[in-house]
Amino acid sequence: MMFASQITPRSVGGVTLAQSAALVPPLIVVALAEPDRYAILLAVSLGAALIWEAIFAVLRRQGHGIHGVTTALIVTVLVPPDIAVWQLAFVVSLGVVLGELVFGGRGFGFVHPATVAVALLMVSFPQIQLPASTQALAVATLPGALLLLALGLISWRIIVATAVMTVLALFVKGSGVDLTALSIALVFGLIFLICDPLSATATNPGRLAYGALAGVFIVVFSSGGPPTAEAIVLAALMASVFAPLIDHLVTLAHARRREKRHA
Repeated sequence: MMFASQITPRSVGGVTLAQSAALVPPLIVVALAEPDRYAILLAVSLGAALIWEAIFAVLRRQGHGIHGVTTALIVTVLVPPDIAVWQLAFVVSLGVVLGELVFGGRGFGFVHPATVAVALLMVSFPQIQLPASTQALAVATLPGALLLLALGLISWRIIVATAVMTVLALFVKGSGVDLTALSIALVFGLIFLICDPLSATATNPGRLAYGALAGVFIVVFSSGGPPTAEAIVLAALMASVFAPLIDHLVTLAHARRREKRHA
């Protein structure tokens, strides 16, 4: 998570560009099943996200960004192809407005607008089920994950902590742990929702705690077996809510250690 003092249009724009590039292979994989349908869904998602960004930019007399592109790409990958166009436009609009724009724009909120959008889809339209991740989607996510890691935009600490805690929590829960199935189910949501640099923790100890908390939430929201897409979305949402508190506690602990050292 970037603090307000660290946010510049250039830095947030760089995150948006890198994430958009990383999301292209996963989008291509899911779109191959129904190219025409996914072209429509992507257009609707992009339109809803960018229109609301333009509206808020005009109201605030600020420059217009394209940060909604990553939100649109993530939501398009996660939603089922048979979702109604109006439902998609509705949840993307709410996700962008409530998860991002009301806080001042990308980088100033504490939850990912795509996470908010998909969570609202699950709550508002419970009959809609998110498609399960596939091996092809998991493999397509890896190049983007490596790119984001190389650029320092996601943290390996969050990845490791989330994966390890998910395995441990599944073991404690008494569920069987199939590492291959777990990896396939987990990788896309972990990289693009849980590890999002603008909604995750910013301190190194906080990243370990945040990842562990996300892993616990994943298992709590799962109904047995490999984690579902719904469980990962809810885990990302809940963990990001706690991210500012985790970083605050880590900062306080560092400050107290310095005070004792210089006392």
